[in-house]
Amino acid sequence: MPERARRYQDGEPVRVAGVDEAGRGPLAGPVVAAAVILDPHLPIEGLADSKRLTPARREVLAARIRDAALAWALGRAEVEEIDRLNILQATLLAMRRAIEALDPPPGQVLVDGDRLPEIAVPARAVVGGDRNVPAISAASILAKVARDAEMCRLDARYPGYGFAQHKGYGTRAHLEALRRLGPSPVHRRSFAPVRASIRGRGDEV
Repeated sequence: MPERARRYQDGEPVRVAGVDEAGRGPLAGPVVAAAVILDPHLPIEGLADSKRLTPARREVLAARIRDAALAWALGRAEVEEIDRLNILQATLLAMRRAIEALDPPPGQVLVDGDRLPEIAVPARAVVGGDRNVPAISAASILAKVARDAEMCRLDARYPGYGFAQHKGYGTRAHLEALRRLGPSPVHRRSFAPVRASIRGRGDEV
């Protein structure tokens, strides 16, 4: 077991995990959640909401988080799960998977937003937590970096949509590609613009 993990065994500080997600709004790709337990003995300077950081800065901080955190883990929900469950429930599922993958496990969980996944650990929702709670900021960075990398891989697999540029969000270029090419296997068919592109092409929804 890592040395940092041993310090937390005998009832010392409660291991608090911050949790956040990336990818609720896009029209394509998975939703990815991260859970992070920061080590108070190894503070990380510059943590902030991932949306307020440049891609290069996120990459630097993600490497520091992975190196210095007591524990971190990713969870995801695939497009099929998003379409079957709805995006909110799929997001909560991804969060639960990230939390359950933490080793060592947390004693408390702080989740960005106003909804909590169903977990067996005491948890609290924190609106604006990605800006104000360092562990949640760290989770937002890891989730965003992981999902952006996934969308770049999907861009290579499904060329023409521009996934590497817009990461699946409904930009003008993305909507035009949808009209021209129709949806790819990683588009969320439960999302209105994707459904509209299917109907416009006369395909089955």
